[in-house]
Amino acid sequence: MHIEEHVVSGTKIILSYATAAGAGLYSLKLAAEALREAGIGGLAARSAAATALVFCFFEVLPHYPVGVSEVHLILGSTLFLLFGAGPAAIGLALGLLVQGLFFAPFDLPQYGMNVTTLLLPLFAIQTLAKRIIPAQTAYVDLKYGQVLALSVAFQGGVVAWVAFWAIYGQGFEAANLTAVASFGAAYMLVVVLEPLVDLAVLAGAKALRGLSGTGLVTRRLHSAAP
Repeated sequence: MHIEEHVVSGTKIILSYATAAGAGLYSLKLAAEALREAGIGGLAARSAAATALVFCFFEVLPHYPVGVSEVHLILGSTLFLLFGAGPAAIGLALGLLVQGLFFAPFDLPQYGMNVTTLLLPLFAIQTLAKRIIPAQTAYVDLKYGQVLALSVAFQGGVVAWVAFWAIYGQGFEAANLTAVASFGAAYMLVVVLEPLVDLAVLAGAKALRGLSGTGLVTRRLHSAAP
């Protein structure tokens, strides 16, 4: 979902700095909550794992340009279910930054837009999870419909933000709208795969309940809400 260089330019890009700053502040709040839950070691370990995974999502897994952006397999709901919202937010922001600094410096001017596009959907699925997952249900016991809802919310949020940036930068010209539509159609194909990945990861985590006391995964993975 890397926004192409030409999509938003000039003074319009200032908006992305504001949205990224807001997302960053909320991420710090979530990180503070994870710190209270798991301590500095747990927060650091989860954030490092999430960052490494995000880097792999961007740089190692297949990705291809479509319309106004690129299609990546970004498993946002998987990161959330494994590590919690705070470490997942840190991982998304740092993984994207590392990829930009060392492999795609031409993406750095768009970093504010890209990080907003990733973090706002993550915050949305955190809220959604509270609504659709009963407090007494551990994440390892989730059903297909629940993980599908989280995946649709995350991937749909990514598509919505890419569409916003494209229309904000280029307007409602037919060519731009066609490019947005083609990106959205291609990106939502990720929804076919992500719930299956989530269920496979959760099944593996269910067999590794010993991890719940290490701080390496969110406590909610194996336990009911406190």
